[in-house]
Amino acid sequence: MLELVRKDARFFLAASLAALALRLLFVLHFPGVVDDSRLYADIAENWLQHGVYGITDSGQVVPTLSRLPGYPLFLAALFAIFGWSNFRAVLLIQVLFDLGTCFLVADLARRMLSRRAAKAAFLLAALCPFLANYAAAALTETLEVFFTAWALDLAVCGLATLRYDIDSSSTAGWAAWLGCGLSIGACILLRPDGGILFGAVGAYLFLLFLRRILVQRAGGSNPAARVLPILRAGLVLTLGAFAPLIPWTLRNLHTMHRFEPLAPRYASDSDEFVMAGFNRWTKTWIADYTSVQEIYWKAPGDAMDVTRLPRRAFDSAWQRQETEQLFADYNQDHDMTPELDARFAALAEARIHAALLRYYVRLPAMRIADMWLRPRTELLPSDPRWWEFDDEAPWLAVSLVFGLVNLAYVAAAVAGLLRSRELFGMGLFVLFLVLRSLFLGTLENPEPRYTLECYPVVILFAAALFGRNA
Repeated sequence: MLELVRKDARFFLAASLAALALRLLFVLHFPGVVDDSRLYADIAENWLQHGVYGITDSGQVVPTLSRLPGYPLFLAALFAIFGWSNFRAVLLIQVLFDLGTCFLVADLARRMLSRRAAKAAFLLAALCPFLANYAAAALTETLEVFFTAWALDLAVCGLATLRYDIDSSSTAGWAAWLGCGLSIGACILLRPDGGILFGAVGAYLFLLFLRRILVQRAGGSNPAARVLPILRAGLVLTLGAFAPLIPWTLRNLHTMHRFEPLAPRYASDSDEFVMAGFNRWTKTWIADYTSVQEIYWKAPGDAMDVTRLPRRAFDSAWQRQETEQLFADYNQDHDMTPELDARFAALAEARIHAALLRYYVRLPAMRIADMWLRPRTELLPSDPRWWEFDDEAPWLAVSLVFGLVNLAYVAAAVAGLLRSRELFGMGLFVLFLVLRSLFLGTLENPEPRYTLECYPVVILFAAALFGRNA
């Protein structure tokens, strides 16, 4: 990659300056410091000041396992250098990480496709407004995308050693797979769903393993010599991915008296009530991010407006009446009690039993489509109900432009994949997209940011339209 940068220094300098300008625009005018940002910062400051990985509750520092330590560690390091709660410094450092992502995606395209495709990938990543927008948000996404791109780039290096029968015990082989595993470990320490990337890489190695066994047996030869490098690669990958979780797991056993190598499903602490019934009821109808803002995030603590529910939330007059009563009871004190949650659970069971296909197939597919195709303006002042055209003209224009840009990236990726699907290693990227999308379909909060980790692959596929090796 360095050789390509030196050869086309003017191009990369100009594209880097454009990328920097776009990201600084968001940092200066639309910095994203949200409730999750402040929670991460609280954990980071308690960790630094009191030596306790915990949250502040009624003036007391209480140990927590609700968030993995990756992002609090990042914040703690920057706060120690630049000062407490210096989110401006955090966002500027994230801009540098995002520029690093551009180079990693370009290197990925160079290895998989061609030098020309690498330049196209760099430009697509540099000018991607969605990556730039989240670089200006104190959330895990920018680091998650960076380490995802790094892991995929190293996986391609490792796959090259297997393809050309280079011994994976050589420096090139084990270093690539160890680096890939450690990058995945960093993804997991940032967000639990980072483990999906390990599942994709591990599954692809397993498919290569099976293929080699079948090919060698069909040829009448002993397959052991050719499958051992794959086994070694899988072992090194696994050790690299899960070794970083050991200190966190031991800490939870010691401090929280609980075996928790990741984080709880709903990012809750041991003594925190989980609204399982309400969440299950939500999954019987929710299909878009707008409902996440208007209903899902309201409970507990804020009033819920039953008129904001879509028609698919009711199958009968009885269900509508029961739902309205549940909302009325909740809105009395805006608290989700266990009794109220149990009533939501009963309503959810009735709805699921009446329409299994809707619950397990149609709604997950709708949530996946919404996360992939919705205008990615959730960090901006744009109205999430953009299709009603009631927003202020400038922000309506932003929603429409962002929506069209997102569609252009996705369409270019599909076209590029169809053009390059036979290339060795492309199956890994397809597998990653499929596994992550299927997982996201199971969530009751379809947020567009959850597909952002897939954008290194989207850009790689789109870059295939601009040239590939013969």
